[in-house]
Amino acid sequence: MPKLIVVTREGEEREIMGEAGLSVMEVIRDAGIDELLALCGGCCSCATCHVHVDPEFVAKLPKMSADEDDLLDSSADRNATSRLSCQVAFTEDLDGLKVTIAAED
Repeated sequence: MPKLIVVTREGEEREIMGEAGLSVMEVIRDAGIDELLALCGGCCSCATCHVHVDPEFVAKLPKMSADEDDLLDSSADRNATSRLSCQVAFTEDLDGLKVTIAAED
């Protein structure tokens, strides 16, 4: 199982093991980190699963869809490494991925 490192809004760093094939959002949710709201359940229709990806991993992620890009535009906390965690499949290639939960909009 690949490892995911999640930094909470308070700065707490948690290492969790996640099942490859789930989305990063699902791995975070299944670990009981409830500050990632994911209100739409992973349908890419809100931005409540917004995370900042460690720059080392940005190039390893799939290209962002136009829908994801539009939703992230609504966030005041968007930056160059912003992604919706529901749109990032967690794979063995992403072992050690570090994400920081974005500020709540």
